[in-house]
Amino acid sequence: MPLLSDEQITNELKSLGGWERNENEIIKTFKTKNFVDTMGLVNKIALLAERADHHPDLGVHYSKVVINLSTHSEGGITEKDISLAKEIEEAN
Repeated sequence: MPLLSDEQITNELKSLGGWERNENEIIKTFKTKNFVDTMGLVNKIALLAERADHHPDLGVHYSKVVINLSTHSEGGITEKDISLAKEIEEAN
């Protein structure tokens, strides 16, 4: 899968509230009410990621989840990352 251009990434991020680019990945921090809600969100993300066969790096904290998306095999951001970010947004 080809890497997205800088312009494509910028345009896609406009429709993904709160997602930002950090070099070769896109990231977002989701705030939750408590640890139980955090784990519920992590489980939702896990199911979406498994179905997409595309697995993000997750930082799990008491009341937040940090998601880092990058297509490691391509060395950057691809449509897979954007698609999974959109699915996560819809599920949240």
